[in-house]
Amino acid sequence: MAMELDNFLDDELDADYVTWLLDQQSPDAAMHYGRMWEYFRNETRQATGPAANSLNANSRPYFQAQEIGLPARITGVERCGGQTSADLRRKEVVIENDIAWRVHTMVDFLFGKPPTIRSLAPDENTAKAVEGVMSALFNANGGTGFFQELALLGCVYGFVDVALRLPAEMSAPRSDSNQGQADQSEDGLHLLPNSDRPGISESSGGQSVARDANRRQSDAVDRAMSAAGQAFLEVIEAPRILPILQDDDYRTVRYWIQRFNKQPSRMAQSKRSFLRLPWSPRPASQPASVEVVEIIGSQWWQRYEDRQLVAEGPNPLGCLPIVHIQNVAMPGTYEGAGDVEPLMPLQDELNTRLSDRAHRVTYQSFKMYLGKGIDDFLERPVGPGQMWATQNLAASIEEFGSDSGSPSEDAHIDQVRAALDKVSGVTPLAAGLIRGNVGYLTSATALKVLMSGLLSRTEKKRLTYGAGINRVVELVLHWLDTAGLLRTAPADRRIEIHWPDPLPADEGQLLQNAQIKAQLGVPVERVLAELGYDRKKTST
Repeated sequence: MAMELDNFLDDELDADYVTWLLDQQSPDAAMHYGRMWEYFRNETRQATGPAANSLNANSRPYFQAQEIGLPARITGVERCGGQTSADLRRKEVVIENDIAWRVHTMVDFLFGKPPTIRSLAPDENTAKAVEGVMSALFNANGGTGFFQELALLGCVYGFVDVALRLPAEMSAPRSDSNQGQADQSEDGLHLLPNSDRPGISESSGGQSVARDANRRQSDAVDRAMSAAGQAFLEVIEAPRILPILQDDDYRTVRYWIQRFNKQPSRMAQSKRSFLRLPWSPRPASQPASVEVVEIIGSQWWQRYEDRQLVAEGPNPLGCLPIVHIQNVAMPGTYEGAGDVEPLMPLQDELNTRLSDRAHRVTYQSFKMYLGKGIDDFLERPVGPGQMWATQNLAASIEEFGSDSGSPSEDAHIDQVRAALDKVSGVTPLAAGLIRGNVGYLTSATALKVLMSGLLSRTEKKRLTYGAGINRVVELVLHWLDTAGLLRTAPADRRIEIHWPDPLPADEGQLLQNAQIKAQLGVPVERVLAELGYDRKKTST
């Protein structure tokens, strides 16, 4: 069924193009990004189907996702057709997932410790209110786990998008008659509803009016924090996303489309065919699956289920409620640079050589015997004190086998591991594997030099993820301002992020450095923010 896009009021939004994105582009993108996730996850699957015919006495009863990159001479399966060949025999398959622990290490260095977010609002009361809203927003959406989910999906796919989902009762902007008024005075930004504005009476005096105003301001901030806690920041993975970009500017998204399949808690209804004979077996029932398509524009949004329009409405924000975050900035493309895709060829090479070595060790590390002219040689075990008797003067027992070692093979595997370290910037030292580097760790500076590649990559990611967090805060504050819950100007929505040091640090040295900065004239608020203290803790 054709898309009903008339309510978007955009002649350039072509329904045929949207259908092509859903039918052609989406499956290709899902296959491309799905391969990256499989290499990261390396899921173990039970040996079933035609590929199970390749199993033999030397095989394990399961397959792993990274086996798709191994040659057929090892797996015994021709991947192009998915069939086994009589000329192929499955050998020992060794998979060492060097991608997953590197990705997890990158995530730990980026968001292992929660960053400190400070408001740059000129007014102190407004800054406290904004920081309270930010704390309620991120805590309600998982806190540090939310940031780690962003980093994980960004590392795997190259980018991640965040969709702002608003409560239904708060998604529409309030009318002017119901909106609270912002009273900007010397005391800061006061959010007072029209009906609750305090009147100045001669009997109450100025102090009671001020206390009343502060109480109402505190109530207004609490309402804004409660509303922010109900907002949902949905992290969207790359296989679902189909953006429609501006024709002459790849950085501007005109429409954001999401496509995925959901499985409701019911079974699919099988249709009875009049061609099926009564005694023929019934088709196996499967869980129901529904295709969901979301189209979001700056003024309108729609939701389709199985290409049927089920919901639509205006966008109260007047802008796309989507935050796009590139893992590492890549000019000229919507997608960023991921950390998994460059490692996939090297991972295949490593798994191939490890499997070849396992096959060689299996056939050469055990001593084998060739007996000639001895009766019952196969029925009698070879062991200490075992004797054979024969009348054949030409009888003999020959020993062969054992592993003679292959230095070139070990050197090649070490070179592949070094290439993985160089491409990813993550060395085993960053994951806690010290080995022979203990003598080089004489100071914190030496440790930073040894991990300079990972630290440099982390700094690059802080730029893109920091900009994404800033955009999330701007969207939420814009929504609260539109809904009349927290009046803020664009200048009040700016933030700064203080990132903690990813390396282990001496607490005493950090406090000493902070004291020196304070003596040099650095503002105390900034010094405390660098130490990870928020405004509430420093003000009490």
